[in-house]
Amino acid sequence: MGERVHSRTTVRGVFLNRITETVTALAIPVAEKLGLKIWDVEFVKEGGERYLRVYIDKASGVGIDDCESFSRAFDKVLDDADPIDESYIFEVSSAGLERRLYRPSDFEAYVGSPITLKTFSPKNGKKEFLGNLKAYADGDVTVEVDGEELLFTKKEVASVRLRVEF
Repeated sequence: MGERVHSRTTVRGVFLNRITETVTALAIPVAEKLGLKIWDVEFVKEGGERYLRVYIDKASGVGIDDCESFSRAFDKVLDDADPIDESYIFEVSSAGLERRLYRPSDFEAYVGSPITLKTFSPKNGKKEFLGNLKAYADGDVTVEVDGEELLFTKKEVASVRLRVEF
């Protein structure tokens, strides 16, 4: 998947976060009617193409039928609202088992869960940490790694994903 687009990046003067916010607002009622939740929306450029990706979730897990149902229902809403003034590829996907955590509520819901945390710069000689999410406060993340609690500030954290252990 592509990197999340930061709000300072623009496309023809339109802030990309406004595009994702608009698409999210349009998608939520459609998802709710289908018993789904919007996990995330991203608008990214990959290989010269723009992609609008909507990630959906539900308690019992998302299947291909859920993605198809949402895609069909949301496609008309998206066409009618026309929030993006350039061509793009629309994709719907499950948030996935190893989903990225973004919002404070995501972190709160998964305290105690195994995660992979990546940093922008090395810390203790590493940029990737496998451990259990211990706490989250104002963007700072505490991870238990090999019995030791490590605090990562908001400025240090590049990404946090759930990690599936087999």
